[in-house]
Amino acid sequence: MAAAIKQYISTKYEQHPDMFKKDLEAIDDMRRNAINTLEPHVSGISKLTLYAAQLVWIGESQNNLRFELANILYNLASLYTQLAVSLNRSTSDGLKSACNYFCQAAGVISHLKDTVIPDLRTTPPEDMDTMTLESIQQLLLAQAQECFWSKAVKDGLKDGLIAKLAAKVSDFYDQAAEYGTKSDIISTEWIHHMTAKHHHFAAAAQYRASRDCLDKQKYGEEVARLRDSLVCVNEALKESRWINKIVLGDLNGLKARVTEDLKRAEKDNDVIYLMPVPPKSELRTLDRAGMATPRIPPEVSDPYSTLGDKGAFGQPLFARLVPYAVHVAVSIYDERKERLVNTTIIDELEALTTKLREYVGPNPMKRLKLTTGSLLQSLNLPASLQALEKPLGLPPSLTTHAEDIRQQDGLHKLQRSIHEIRKLKANDEAMYKEGVGLLETEAAEDEKARSKHGTVRWTRPPSSQAAEKLYRQVSEIEGYLQSAASSDELVNTKFKECESAIKILSGTKMELEAAVPSSRRATLTPAVERAADSLRSALSDFNQLERRRKKIIQELREKVKDDDINSAILAETARFEREYPMQKIEPAMFENLFEDRLALYDEDRKIVSKEKESQVHLASRVQEANAAFTVARRGDSSTKEREQALQRLENAYFKYKEIVSNLNTGRKFYNDLANIVTRFTDDCRNFAYQRRVEAGQMETDLSTALSNLNLNLQDQKERQSLRSHYAPQQEQQSVSHEPMPAPTPTRAPQPEPGVWNPAQGIKFGAPPSGLSAQQPQQANGNVHHPAYPNANARGGGQWDVSRGVRFEPRRS
Repeated sequence: MAAAIKQYISTKYEQHPDMFKKDLEAIDDMRRNAINTLEPHVSGISKLTLYAAQLVWIGESQNNLRFELANILYNLASLYTQLAVSLNRSTSDGLKSACNYFCQAAGVISHLKDTVIPDLRTTPPEDMDTMTLESIQQLLLAQAQECFWSKAVKDGLKDGLIAKLAAKVSDFYDQAAEYGTKSDIISTEWIHHMTAKHHHFAAAAQYRASRDCLDKQKYGEEVARLRDSLVCVNEALKESRWINKIVLGDLNGLKARVTEDLKRAEKDNDVIYLMPVPPKSELRTLDRAGMATPRIPPEVSDPYSTLGDKGAFGQPLFARLVPYAVHVAVSIYDERKERLVNTTIIDELEALTTKLREYVGPNPMKRLKLTTGSLLQSLNLPASLQALEKPLGLPPSLTTHAEDIRQQDGLHKLQRSIHEIRKLKANDEAMYKEGVGLLETEAAEDEKARSKHGTVRWTRPPSSQAAEKLYRQVSEIEGYLQSAASSDELVNTKFKECESAIKILSGTKMELEAAVPSSRRATLTPAVERAADSLRSALSDFNQLERRRKKIIQELREKVKDDDINSAILAETARFEREYPMQKIEPAMFENLFEDRLALYDEDRKIVSKEKESQVHLASRVQEANAAFTVARRGDSSTKEREQALQRLENAYFKYKEIVSNLNTGRKFYNDLANIVTRFTDDCRNFAYQRRVEAGQMETDLSTALSNLNLNLQDQKERQSLRSHYAPQQEQQSVSHEPMPAPTPTRAPQPEPGVWNPAQGIKFGAPPSGLSAQQPQQANGNVHHPAYPNANARGGGQWDVSRGVRFEPRRS
C-alpha cells in the first residue's frame, strides 16, 4: 500500500514522497491491523473503520484504493455479522444487540453496493456484483427482523403483532433467495436454506394469525389460516436436507402444533360454530411490520467527520499534501468538467449522428422528422446500392452488424431487459398502490369518525388538507406511471416489429445467408454507374463523418483525462495562504480558477456548431445522389427482393441499438422511481399512524366528555322524577278540596251540677284523704286524655261516688 501511495504522490503532486515517510508507515500499519482482524471482537470495528476512513481521505481519485476500500467494507460487514452470531440470543439484551449488528452489517453492504462499487472504474469482482450484494443485504435484514420476532415471542406480545413481524421475516428471506438465484456466487445450499426459512416464517405468520382469529371468534378464518400454515410448513420441510437440525426441529415442532390446533379448530367449527371456511385466495393478506432497516454506521457514511481535530480517529494522514478544501475543489471541478464535456459536447455530437438517420426534408435547412423511419431507411440505403454491387453473399457491413449482435446475445438480452423492467415497474406500482391504500384507509376512517361525532366535535382537518403534499404526490406519481406505460408500450411495439429480424441477425451465418436472397447480376449502364458512384461517395462521406465524430469524442475524452487541475489548485492554495494567512481555505475561493480552466473547452464547443452545418449539407447530398440513382435505375426490379431483405436487416440492427438505449433509460427511470415511491409509501405509513394515534386520543377525550354529560343528565332526571312523584298529590289536594272554613266559636252548654255529660267523659272526684294528688297522674301516665281525672280540677263536672250516676238527655 505504501508503495502505491508513493507512486501516486510522485505522479500527482509536486511534493516529494519522502516528506510523508511516517504517514506511509502508518497506513501500512493500519492495513496490517485491518486485514488481521479475524476474531469477532468489537475492537476490530475501530481498526476497519479507521483504515476505511483514511482510504476515503487519500483515495478519492484512485481506482485501486476504491477497490481496497470495497474489500475493507466487505470485511467490516462480515465482522458485524460475526458479532451478531456470537451473542447469546436467548436473552432480550442479546437479541437487541444482535439485531443492531445485523442492521449495521446490512447498512455497510448497502453503502458498498450503492456508493463504492458504482465508483469503480473496472468491473467489480463476482462476489461484489449487484445481485450478490442484494442477496446478502436481504439475508442480513431477515436475520435482524427475526431477532425482533424472537423478542416479541419472548415478551409474550399479541399474536396479531407477532404475525406481522413473522410475515416480514418471510419476505426478507424470499427476496434474499430470489436475488441469490441471480448470483453466480451464492451457493445452492444457501438458496435452499433461505427458501426453507421463507416458508418457515410464512407458516409461523399464519399460525399466529390463526390464534388472533380465535381470540376474535373468527372460527372459519382460523381454520383457513391453519390450513395454509400447514401447507407452508410442508413446503419448508421439502428443503430438510439443506437446513440444520435446529431449524428442522423448529419446523417439526411448529408442524405438530399447527396439526393439533387444526384438528381442534375443524372439529369445533364443524360441530359448534358452523362458520364458512374461506379459500386461501379470499384470505386477507397479512399486514407487515418491518422493523429491520439498513443502518449505515456514521464512520462509514461520513468518514470525514471522524478525521481532524475533533474526529474520533485523529488527524488524517497526508494532511500536509493538500488541504481538505483542495480535495473538495478538485471534485467540484471534475464534476463540472465531466458535465460540460459529456452533456454539451459528446452527447450533442452523438445526437447529431442519430438525427442524420431521423431527419430529412425538401429543404435541408428546414429538417422535417419522418414518421416512417430514418433518412437512410426512407431512401432504402445502403441496401439498394449493396444489392446492385454485390448480388451474391452478404455485404461486409451486414456481417459486422450481425457479429455485434451475436456477441451481445442480442435477442435474449432484449428479452431479459424487458422482463426486468416489467418487474421493476410492478414493484413500483405495488409500492405506490400500498401508499395510496394507506391514504384511502385513513381518509375513510377519518370520515367515519366525523360522521359519528359530527363536525362540531371532530375538529381536526380532513385528510386531504392534513396531507396536502402526499395527495399531490399521488397525482404526480400516477402521471409518471402513465407516461412510463406509454413509453413501455412504444418500446414493446418497436421490439415486436423487428424481433424476427433481430433473431436472424442473432443466428448463425448460414441462417443469415438464407434470409438474404440472391439476385441476378444487373447490367450497369453508364448513367447507373455514374449515379452509383455519386451515391457511394455521399455514403462514404457519411461514414467518414461518423468516424470523424468518434475520433473527436475519443480525443476529447483523452483531453479530459489529461486535464489535471491539482497543480493549479495547489499553486492557488499557496497564494491564498501567503496573502490571507488567517483565512480558512474554502472551495468557493477557486471559482475564478474553475472558469478559466473550463474556458479551455470553448473551441470544442464550437465544433458542435460546425458539425451541425456540415451535417445539413451532407443530408442534402445524400438525398440528391439517391434521387439521381433512382432515376437512372427506373424500371429495373432485378434486385428489389434482395434490397428489401438487406434493408430490413440493416434497419433491424439500428432499431436494436435504439431499443437497447430505450431499455437502459427505462431501467434507470424505474430505479429512480423506486426511491420516490418508497419514500412516498413510508411517508403515507407514518402519516396514517400519526393520524390513528391522534384519532384515538380524540375518541378518548370525547368519550370522557360524553360520560360526564350522561351522569349529569341522569341526576337531573332523578330529581325531576322525585318532583313529579310529589307534585301530583299536592296538586290533587289543592284541586279536590274546598278551602277549610274558619271554625265558629260556640259556647259549650254548662252542665247542671250533679248531672253527667257524655261529651265530658267520666271524671273521678277527689281522692281519699291521705293520698297524694299526683299518684293518679303517675299511675295513668297521661293527664291530658279527657277520660282520665285531673286531681287538680275542682268544681263542676266532678263525680262524687256517693251521689251515684245520673244521665242527662241529649239536646237536639
